[in-house]
Amino acid sequence: MKKLITIIIFQVLLVPFDVTANENFSVEIEALTLVMKQYEKDIEVENETKIELNNKKPSFMALKQDECNATVKVTEKTGLEIVGTESFDVNVCKKEVNKVIN
Repeated sequence: MKKLITIIIFQVLLVPFDVTANENFSVEIEALTLVMKQYEKDIEVENETKIELNNKKPSFMALKQDECNATVKVTEKTGLEIVGTESFDVNVCKKEVNKVIN
């Protein structure tokens, strides 16, 4: 019983009561959310116009530039093969998503 009480006391002392997401990643999280919404709309339109037999799975990566801007890279994969890569410049403050043309 003493061990149980000791464990509970240490957990209460070590775990903060107000656990929130790290503010350092708020720009990246918002940028990823905006791009995912835009990307989902583009995929729906693309799937309506043509039928794809291969199952593309996108992966997203965000890089913070400053307090309002971030770059998001989307890589489409089918298994281990990389099918395509797209980049987006995102302004979180203005809620703008611009596709980067290479």
